[in-house]
Amino acid sequence: MKNTLSYKGFTSRVEFDADDNIFVGRVLGVRDIIGFHGETVSELTTDFHNAIDHYLNVCRERGETPQKPYSGNLMLRVPQEVHAAVAMAAEAHGKSLNQWAANVLKEAADAR
Repeated sequence: MKNTLSYKGFTSRVEFDADDNIFVGRVLGVRDIIGFHGETVSELTTDFHNAIDHYLNVCRERGETPQKPYSGNLMLRVPQEVHAAVAMAAEAHGKSLNQWAANVLKEAADAR
């Protein structure tokens, strides 16, 4: 079961707060804190959409560029033997290291 919502390129993590009997969420990958909540999935989804729309409107009014959740660039430091092993795995699959790593990371993220 996934506990995320996505809207306009933003992704959030959703949890259930048993003390208040509500769903609460927070947008991932941006420094600004963007939170939302709802008693039902429908309310939660609507509040999430409203929170993103509000964030984008505030950015526009201030003349600021909204924070992008992620740039698409990922720098990793790994031991030499790991680098060599993944480079050979990529080559064995007929892919560049970037292509191979992107596929492996996507599969791992989709499996969560």
